[in-house]
Amino acid sequence: MKPSFSIVGCGRVGTALAKFLAEAGYTPAGFASKSLSSAKRTALLIGSTNFTDVLWEATKADIVFITTPDGAIEEVCSSIANNKGFSRESIVLHCSGALTSNVLLSAKVCGASIGSMHPLQSFASTGEYGINPFSGIVTSVEGDKKAVDAASIIVKDLGSVCISIKTDAKILYHASAVVASNYLVTLLDLSLNLIGQAGVPAKEAFMGLKPLIQGTLSNIEKMGIDDALTGPIARGDIQTIENHLSEIGSKTPNLLPLYKILGLHTIEIAKAKKTLTDSAAKRLKELFGD
Repeated sequence: MKPSFSIVGCGRVGTALAKFLAEAGYTPAGFASKSLSSAKRTALLIGSTNFTDVLWEATKADIVFITTPDGAIEEVCSSIANNKGFSRESIVLHCSGALTSNVLLSAKVCGASIGSMHPLQSFASTGEYGINPFSGIVTSVEGDKKAVDAASIIVKDLGSVCISIKTDAKILYHASAVVASNYLVTLLDLSLNLIGQAGVPAKEAFMGLKPLIQGTLSNIEKMGIDDALTGPIARGDIQTIENHLSEIGSKTPNLLPLYKILGLHTIEIAKAKKTLTDSAAKRLKELFGD
């Protein structure tokens, strides 16, 4: 028989966990949220009537997920611990990417095992889960051995690929996720700003760039980062880069520093690809201001 679980914090991640843990055969024990209506909505989604806005009343389960906003996790955990909401048999997990299991130390003082389980996924609004958002994604786990062992099984039961990381590596892991998700948006904003300066309307601009974006991602998947790199830096085209720097500096000078920083890192990829001569790399670094 699979373990029982409770959810504290019935937002997007908590609701998704509730739905797909229940579908995977885990027993729902209780749902708690600061908003009683949120707890009720999540409970009713899987046919449970055990919901409350008193957080420690819903934690009598084998596994307790604290899926509140990051800034509230430590305080919520302490509140539950102070009200004897954890036992020595409890496994307490949070799903933050930015925080380690150390924010759950108040539960550990009670004898519970603590860990974190972070799915590399953006979650839809609550109630929009016709398709399992955990299926096929990577989910990281860290923390106490007992908690990590339990979380690893949960991850696999949810259909995810599990990776175990060290607690002291969690911040760099999260920084990587931020770059891949948030900074990709920033990068595309830079691209759209530049093409907008060329007079291309925003809607047409994105439609024009979309196949290029998708093709690049496909090439990275097939060939890896180094071999997927094309363009003027990869081939050492100094004149084209000089033209770019001159035009960006003239038309949108506020975007020039970001273009240069990206260029400097791209030089290193081109060198790894072995398509860039030492002399071209040196000249490009001078142009980018290194």
